[in-house]
Amino acid sequence: MKETILRIEAPCKINVHLRVKDRRPDGYHDLESIFVTLAFGDTLWVKRTEEEGGCTILMDWQALQSAGNIPGEGAFPLEKNSVYRAISLFRVKTGFKGGIRVRVEKRIPLGAGLGGGSSDAASMLRALQVLVAPNLPREDLLEMALALGSDVPFFLWGGAAFVSGRGEQILPLKAVEGIWIVLVYPGFPSDTARAFRLLDQVRPEPGLVKEKGIRDLIWALGEYPGSWPYRNDFLQVFLDAGNQEQAAVYRRIVQELKGRGADFVGLSGAGSACFGIFSNGGVAKEAGIALSERKAAWNQRYFVQVTFPLAYMVNEGVE
Repeated sequence: MKETILRIEAPCKINVHLRVKDRRPDGYHDLESIFVTLAFGDTLWVKRTEEEGGCTILMDWQALQSAGNIPGEGAFPLEKNSVYRAISLFRVKTGFKGGIRVRVEKRIPLGAGLGGGSSDAASMLRALQVLVAPNLPREDLLEMALALGSDVPFFLWGGAAFVSGRGEQILPLKAVEGIWIVLVYPGFPSDTARAFRLLDQVRPEPGLVKEKGIRDLIWALGEYPGSWPYRNDFLQVFLDAGNQEQAAVYRRIVQELKGRGADFVGLSGAGSACFGIFSNGGVAKEAGIALSERKAAWNQRYFVQVTFPLAYMVNEGVE
């Protein structure tokens, strides 16, 4: 009998818009953000085994190593691995005791604000639902996703969405079609907890974001915006009050993307990846080539990826 292996994609995301509100009593911050998944990410290969309670996770870093973004020794103890945490939580919530073997092909850079760990966790939950509990209620899957991290619920289905609260409030949007994204990883990771602390320290009145109707802006209509009224609260903080060497790199990337024809340039999540949005694929590819040539001069771990939005989460495949 042919062994059944589930292949499931774990795409990265960008935050076209990210406003951070006050810190809540539970320590988290309420957010208002527009998330968009991209046609670039990790791949998980999952199968059930006969070993009761067994769990084997193989992290294939080849794609990251080729980009120079090599994880440090001991950086990922098993209990902090998002895939392992997803499997463990699924066992607790469903009583599943079977064995699981996973190979993760890592492409999403680490500490880049592209949601690599969250996407891997969500894809693992979806894989377990397919293999173990196809009738598992959507609410149970969402509850597990939120317990794993604020971004994980969005990645269960992906596409484009207005995300608010801690990440649990998700309003699907129609993503703009026919656009291109140039992702630029600056060669250094961003520490999310440190970024939030810096944000809280430097802004005089945190969370006083009063814009209304953000979900009704032109992006939600699926048309290419004539203007881009979006921002990321972290970017200006990094430029003004962050590490000045890193701030200089951010400035160069933003200037390069704008100079190469990007209609909008932003920072994803709490950093460190930047992105430019282009309406012309040829211009985007030329920008990607030009920016890729900066690697030797800027940072050996720096890399560029030209991609485009996904209208919805990539479906799983069985072999």
